Amino acid sequence: MRHILLVGLPGAGKTTVGARAAELLRGTFVDVDALIVRRMQMPIERIFGERGESGFRDIEREIVTAVLAGDPAIVATGGGWAAQPGHLDAVRGRALSVYLRTTATTAARRVEGGAARPLLGGPGGTMERMRMLLKEREPLYLQADAEIVNDSESVDVAASELVRLAKELAAW
Repeated sequence: MRHILLVGLPGAGKTTVGARAAELLRGTFVDVDALIVRRMQMPIERIFGERGESGFRDIEREIVTAVLAGDPAIVATGGGWAAQPGHLDAVRGRALSVYLRTTATTAARRVEGGAARPLLGGPGGTMERMRMLLKEREPLYLQADAEIVNDSESVDVAASELVRLAKELAAW
């Protein structure tokens, strides 16, 4: 067994699909953003405000490294983790990376009304920012070992596909 790292846009379903797949596999699920909030004792928006994006990314990198040193788990990374050059290459062989692909429209709809997301604020609104993030990040997301399209409203469809991939690629 090895770790399964889920990557993709905010709103791609990394946390929801990952948690459901872990249930189906009777495995452990880890949400990197939740670990960051717990460690720092503050919401992500405040971490960005106090430390900037680069400070946040340093903490995120440390936590992902620590998670990968532990027992295999399904790991929901933050939307920007895999968009950092070299991150996917650094875990290749130790983890199966899976890009949860969704459209910018679906991702924007899913995050509306949820917790504040620092990189989705600003001019143009959530939809425009999500389109920009997809354009910037998708070339890096596409470097993942596998891909699952997650535009469906059914968590079980994507989770079942993740379980199938995990078993087929001998990750679980």
